[in-house]
Amino acid sequence: MKFMKLGSRPDTFYTAEAVRSVTSEVSSDLIIQVKGSRYLLHKFPLLSKCLRLQRLCAESSDSPQHQIVQLPDFPGGLEAFELCAKFCYGITITLSANNIVSARCAAEYLQMTEDVEKGNLIYKLEVFFSSCILHGWRDTIVTLQSTKAFPSWSEELGITSKCIEVIASKVLIHPSKVNLSHSHSRRLKDDISCNGADSQRHKQATRGWWAEDVAELNIDLYWRTMIAIKSGGKMPSNLIGDALKLYASRWLPNISRNESVKQLASDSDSDKANELSAKHRLLLESLISLLPAEKGAVSCSFLLKLLKAANILNASPSSKMELARKVGGQLEEAVVTDLLIPSMSYTNQMVYDVDIVMTIIEHFMLQWQSPPTSPPRSRIGFERRRSRSAENIDFELQESRRSSSASHSSKLKVAKLVDRYLQEIARDVNLPLSKFTSIAESVPEFARLDHDDLYKAIDIYLKAHPELGKSERKRLCRILDCKKLSVEACMHAAQNELLPLRVVVQVLFFEQARATMGGSKVAELPSNIKALLAAHNIDPSKPPASLSTTTSVQAEDQLSISGLKSPKSKISTLQMKLAEDDDLNENSMHSNGLSRSSKFKALCSLPSRPKRIFSKLWSANRSIMEKN
Repeated sequence: MKFMKLGSRPDTFYTAEAVRSVTSEVSSDLIIQVKGSRYLLHKFPLLSKCLRLQRLCAESSDSPQHQIVQLPDFPGGLEAFELCAKFCYGITITLSANNIVSARCAAEYLQMTEDVEKGNLIYKLEVFFSSCILHGWRDTIVTLQSTKAFPSWSEELGITSKCIEVIASKVLIHPSKVNLSHSHSRRLKDDISCNGADSQRHKQATRGWWAEDVAELNIDLYWRTMIAIKSGGKMPSNLIGDALKLYASRWLPNISRNESVKQLASDSDSDKANELSAKHRLLLESLISLLPAEKGAVSCSFLLKLLKAANILNASPSSKMELARKVGGQLEEAVVTDLLIPSMSYTNQMVYDVDIVMTIIEHFMLQWQSPPTSPPRSRIGFERRRSRSAENIDFELQESRRSSSASHSSKLKVAKLVDRYLQEIARDVNLPLSKFTSIAESVPEFARLDHDDLYKAIDIYLKAHPELGKSERKRLCRILDCKKLSVEACMHAAQNELLPLRVVVQVLFFEQARATMGGSKVAELPSNIKALLAAHNIDPSKPPASLSTTTSVQAEDQLSISGLKSPKSKISTLQMKLAEDDDLNENSMHSNGLSRSSKFKALCSLPSRPKRIFSKLWSANRSIMEKN
């Protein structure tokens, strides 16, 4: 750090009975009061360099021998005043980046200009500031940071703007051309490999060498500095993102870890906590406004941590929506734990904020929508288009295919992510069914290659919400496609007493189809399964009938069974039998003494190949057709 010494006399200031004075053969004739402290000084050295003191003494009605001057709003405090006073007496003073701002503001207040005396303090400070301070990287950072104590004065004197301008210009050039501090220069040299070539780590450190030092600034100065850096147009967006992440990890509590920052709001009743929360909110919203527009400049995990903090700190809706939009642009990179954003709403008791996640998914889907078709072009435009080279057309086709492939891959990843997210939020007893189904249905059907994770989420939701009625359970299961369940999931679903009976039957239906196509043998039905079929008047002694590929159940259930072959009359028979079961009360007894729970107990011993079950179903259907 550079410094400058002015004056040659030794320091003769001393304190006696809470009064500061200077050793001199001449008695003092001027009393100056600064911030509650008194100074016994002399008119001649001070008035010869300070125009303000000249005017104040001329306007004073006190005795010339002991004039009293009040300086209540003196900038810089006692240290700055004493530094100016010592300069007037010719006593040695030391100036550096640590005190140049306060000294400059004090000199401006006292009007120590060239009009009063040549080579006055303001002139010397300006020369030192422009020729030394602004030439050093570390000195400029320290000087800019010190302006926060005198914001208005520093703005008027141009200190703040000059420092920011210099820092931005230095950031855009290589650090080898910048006068860095000794410690920082040594840190960079340590990253050079033994053979003299730059290592990869050194190259990365060199590219973002400035971020750590700039992160020392308070948020107002940091925001202005980053705006100046971004406006240069030469800084890669990923380096801007890295700098913002570094600043957030230093100043925003717990943003660099997976821990919740909910503790910020734990003492919201106290004034100190409210003030701290407001400070962090301002910091967070400022960082959000600095995020680069380019996709991938910052990681999705970092964006979601910012969003979690924004929710807890009650940031502005516009800040939350901006984060949700950016997260939606790269949602395929997210992990489930980052999506678990605490709900701070007072209108509901939900554990997690599912609304903001729904907004994120909507933004993700919007970015892959096909652009609107362009209007018909004129004949001239058509001829011009035909004149393009075949290479350009091929390139556009390749880009289109690449984009389509990326879209499909991203949607597959997001579908898995959404299903696992549903498994986490399904445990919340206060989560409404409508919100659960909305999130589940936000993913296109083709994106779910299998429904095992979705089934698991539904099962967890049913266990956490035992009060759901029959219609609500049916509505919940409409989003499930039984054709996409694995063998293990089918076996579990067939024994799941929480599922509606129609879902269990459809699971068995598609398991029958899987066994049929596999050509495997089917085990004999146990007695309890036969009893269940007998409760529905199904004769298990008839051979199976053929299946069809174009049938489906009632639109009410939205449970597809396409891909299997069966005449419409047989499907109608199955629908009728399921409808009869829906008309029964869940707690009522059937004619043969089997209750709703006993029916599921009968399913608990499901054979490994349930082909025989549907053989009996179709046998009963065909016998009815033969009688007609």
